[in-house]
Amino acid sequence: MKVFEIKPIGVVHSPLKSKSEAPIQPKYSEFQGKIEVFPEFTEGLKDVKGFSLITVIFVFDRSDGFELLTYPYLGDEKRGVFATRSPYRPNRLGISVLQNLGIEGRFIEVSGLDILDKTPIIDIKPYVPGFIEKENLTAIRSGWLENCGERKDGVKRRRDSEKER
Repeated sequence: MKVFEIKPIGVVHSPLKSKSEAPIQPKYSEFQGKIEVFPEFTEGLKDVKGFSLITVIFVFDRSDGFELLTYPYLGDEKRGVFATRSPYRPNRLGISVLQNLGIEGRFIEVSGLDILDKTPIIDIKPYVPGFIEKENLTAIRSGWLENCGERKDGVKRRRDSEKER
């Protein structure tokens, strides 16, 4: 199988300096920061200002190893890593949908940050709800999360914050 090389296109400037400070998802975050796009990729920002939300793909660069069975932030039972959003994944890729507050030069001002400072950015894509919805989609299922109930706080379980996960 072919191995792929991925080159970062930028870096995050975030007030979040440690894993224990980071909210579990953008939904629970009011943190603001900037995504710096490296000069050779600046031209690719043309027209991004017209999108209120952007999908940011990044590397969990401070996560070591991976767990095929892991405790998710919203549960107390081990789950398959591909049924979670755990940072301890075989390829350590993360994804967040952030609010685009504006672009100045090669910097995108964002809100809803759940990404640590100096995290490498792999790609940026516009968030387009119409590309996700399908006319014949009858119900969206959320797997094991449907039995968790709605957690309002977004706080990591004690075992995660104590281990700096």
